[in-house]
Amino acid sequence: MAGGEQRGERPGGPARVALQKEIGLGSACAIIIGNIIGSGIFISPKGVLEHTGSVGLALIIWVLGGGVAALGSLCYAELGVTIPKSGGDYSYVTEIFGGLAGFLLLWSAVLIMYPTSLAVIALTFSNYVLQPVFPNCIPPYNASRILSMVCLRNYEELTPSKAFNFWMTPSVGHLALAFLQGSFAFSGWNFLNYVTEELVDPRRNLPRAIFISIPLVTFVYTFTNIAYFTAMSPQELLSSNAVAVTFGEKLLGYFSWVMPVSVALSTFGGINGYLFTSSRLCFSGAREGHLPSLLAMIHVKHCTPIPALLVCCLATLIIMLVGDTYTLINYVSFINYLCYGVTIIGLIVLRWKKPKIFRPIKVNLLIPVTYLAFWAFLLIFSIYSEPVVCGVGLIIILTGVPVFFLGVYWRNKPKCVNRLTESVTCWGQKLCFVVYPQDGVPEEDEVPAARSQVLASETSLRK
Repeated sequence: MAGGEQRGERPGGPARVALQKEIGLGSACAIIIGNIIGSGIFISPKGVLEHTGSVGLALIIWVLGGGVAALGSLCYAELGVTIPKSGGDYSYVTEIFGGLAGFLLLWSAVLIMYPTSLAVIALTFSNYVLQPVFPNCIPPYNASRILSMVCLRNYEELTPSKAFNFWMTPSVGHLALAFLQGSFAFSGWNFLNYVTEELVDPRRNLPRAIFISIPLVTFVYTFTNIAYFTAMSPQELLSSNAVAVTFGEKLLGYFSWVMPVSVALSTFGGINGYLFTSSRLCFSGAREGHLPSLLAMIHVKHCTPIPALLVCCLATLIIMLVGDTYTLINYVSFINYLCYGVTIIGLIVLRWKKPKIFRPIKVNLLIPVTYLAFWAFLLIFSIYSEPVVCGVGLIIILTGVPVFFLGVYWRNKPKCVNRLTESVTCWGQKLCFVVYPQDGVPEEDEVPAARSQVLASETSLRK
């Protein structure tokens, strides 16, 4: 997927180097489902169960997590068809709140959200491949880092008396952390918004893909957890280093090797999907002038943003060497939810600032308000329960403020800085064989929207 675009052809003219509209409804659903079902369902069940203290409450958390993702996706569907630009949250926040807010979201996504998510998926891949080799212990740290680079049993665990048999009394803070662990498994529900400009008929296919994918994933996640709990006891799940491997050993016997192979394939596909969307975020940021211009260039033959892909891979390799999997999940989930909330606040602000703008989809105002109420609860109690993790996340976001004023707002830089930037850009172009995309002739129904978006973007940057 990350390199799947082809070079466009102009009728009666030479080939055009540009991102192509080649993502139909089927591919759009595959992007959402493939990005959500990557590694989360194979690692988050342990974290959710650990913080909830019972099987029944853990299942409730999973169902509620899908419901919250559905509410958020409805809001993103409205934003996606109202502001039909690639870049997702970043493009919407920049359009509504201006350059600084958009840059801070971009900064946190490039430094933390996507590299950390990719690192967790890669580590999950390595742990599941190595677990059969080290069945009775945790796979060696160096080995996992190097590699990174349906039957019912024990059904009594799901009866009410067993399901809500608490071995610990969860506090509100524990429930918030359980939601953070579960929300990591659902992360990716907004990724189609990052490639809106490559989507065929986005005003129809974007909401359709969301409405198909989110309920399907929620169904799969809930019944996957039911399968886990019917095959093993809560204690066995909590003590397992690789939940799906233990599940396979319980049910499949000699064929248990199928589970680590399947998980490895799933996580490998998840990495591909994350790289596909995260590189488009870097591409969109560079196109708006918030990242180096080299990241806005695409390969002359494959029309793929090679420099942006390389930056994402490098950041992931660095993050992979820091922290354990569950700490990384808390970091990325907190910052993810912070960005989701700011974006959905933007939906309400846009309703107030531009009430007459054309909205092919307009959700009931109760939907974003309900999402934001849950969002506020989650953030407040997450900060209370994990002040260090959340504080570090906020500090990382705020470090983008001086970077914005030095790199973006400060226009009259010394000539030596400009010459150095030009040299690095030229060197990068030669190395990656990339050029700026060539703007094509927009479709007739998109011309007014495109012009209004450009004018609004320029106005917000001036402010």
